[in-house]
Amino acid sequence: MTTATKARAACLIGWPAAHSRSPLIHHYWLRTSGIEGGYNIEAVPPEGFAEFVTHLSAHGFVGANVTIPHKERALALSTPDARARAVGAANTLWYESGELRSTNTDVEGFIDNLDACAPGWDQTAEALVLGAGGAARAVVFGLLERGIARVHVVNRTPERARLLADQFGARVQPAPWQAIAELLPRAGLLVNTTSLGMLGQPALELDVSRLAADAVVADLVYVPLETPLLAAARARGLKTADGLGMLLHQAVRGFELWFGQRPQVTAELRALIEADLTKV
Repeated sequence: MTTATKARAACLIGWPAAHSRSPLIHHYWLRTSGIEGGYNIEAVPPEGFAEFVTHLSAHGFVGANVTIPHKERALALSTPDARARAVGAANTLWYESGELRSTNTDVEGFIDNLDACAPGWDQTAEALVLGAGGAARAVVFGLLERGIARVHVVNRTPERARLLADQFGARVQPAPWQAIAELLPRAGLLVNTTSLGMLGQPALELDVSRLAADAVVADLVYVPLETPLLAAARARGLKTADGLGMLLHQAVRGFELWFGQRPQVTAELRALIEADLTKV
C-alpha cells in the first residue's frame, strides 16, 4: 500500500493510557461513517514524549489526542490556538500546511454538552465554578467566550482561584470555599470541576436546595455516571449535564480534523460508552 492510499490514523498519547475510552469513541465514528482509518493507544513515557510528537507523522499519524501527563508539553511542542494558550494545555494535535497545530477541545466539549443537555443555559448572568485546575480553566474560558457576565471561582486553595482570576480578568471573581452557600442562590449555572464525588473520592458537600429553580448543574466527573451532586440536582428537577457528555463532545473536533467528517454524539454512542464504564 502506498503512502497516498494508506488509511489515515490518529492516536492517544499518554502515560499511562490504557484506561482511555477514546478508542471506543473514534472506532465507533469510523465504523458508522464508513471511513477506513485507525485510532491507536500509544503509551509514551515523559522522557520519550518530545521525540514522539516532533515526529508524529513519521510514526504514521495525522494527529493525536494527548492526555496526562503530557498536555502542557504538547502545548510547547506545537503551535497552539487561543483556547489551548488560555487553558495552558493542549489535548488535540493535527497538521495544517505541514505545521503541527494544537487546541484544547475540553472548552467546546463542555459548552456543546451544556447546549445539548440544557438549551438556554447561557441566559444566566452568573456562574459558580468549583475548582481552579486545568479543567476549571477550560470551563471558565468557555463561559467567558459565551458571554457569561460573572464567573465565581471557588477553590480550597484560594491562591489558585486568584491566579485564575488574574489570568482571565475582572469578570472572574475568586472566592473562598466557605462562600459557596452564599453564592449558590445567585448562580444560574453550577459547575464541579474537582474530583469530589468521583469514585473513591470524598463526596461534594453542598446544599443544592439553595440554587434557583431554573439553575443548571454540570459535573465533569463521569465515574460514577451519576454523581451525588447530579442525583441531588435531578431530585430537585434541575437540568443537568454530566461528565460523560462532555467526554463525548470533546472528541468531535479531533475526529473532524483528522478524518474530514464531523461526527455526531448519538444515544447509541453514549450507550456504548456507558456499558463500558459500568463493566465490573
